[in-house]
Amino acid sequence: MARVRLSVAERREELLRAAIEQIEARGVAAVRIADVASTLGVSNALVLYHFSTKEKLVAAAFTYAAEDDLARLRKLLGRRTSALRRLRAAVRWYAPTGQAKGWRLWIEGWAAALREPTLQEVTRGLDRQWKAAITEVIAEGVAGGEFECPDPTGAALRLTALLDGLAVQMTAYTGAVSRARAQEWVDEALARELGLAREALAAAVR
Repeated sequence: MARVRLSVAERREELLRAAIEQIEARGVAAVRIADVASTLGVSNALVLYHFSTKEKLVAAAFTYAAEDDLARLRKLLGRRTSALRRLRAAVRWYAPTGQAKGWRLWIEGWAAALREPTLQEVTRGLDRQWKAAITEVIAEGVAGGEFECPDPTGAALRLTALLDGLAVQMTAYTGAVSRARAQEWVDEALARELGLAREALAAAVR
């Protein structure tokens, strides 16, 4: 059967999705151009035509994944409901118990970023945008009198650090923390940062 001819944009997206799949399966260090090409049944030359080097392909793949996650975050935070509901929905989605993109991919990205300046910029950019979005909705909730938080920026950083740390534990060490326990800790941390009792948090978002 003849292969469907794709536009340049469609081909790049197909290659990026394949790269993400291979990075999650093999790791950044081990993945090869040939692995991505083989997944799609195309030549190495085609992959190199679009990205020229493995490093550029990997950086582009993480950028693509980051943009996808950020689009989902903005959608959650843009809902027409209370700041508290939007904030809890975003935190639950991002948490390792939620529906955010595979945490194995981001753990690989953090590790590789220690040696790859381009990838470091990608992961740092995602981190900054995530914190800025959470800071904004916390400040909105404070201004609207929904809860109290004297330091929205610090609260966003602490929540992110907790979520990232739990993700590492749950991804690297199967069974180290149960999903139920992780969710309990996340809710407790969110309530604490907003000056609410956990029961009040649960009641407010029903």
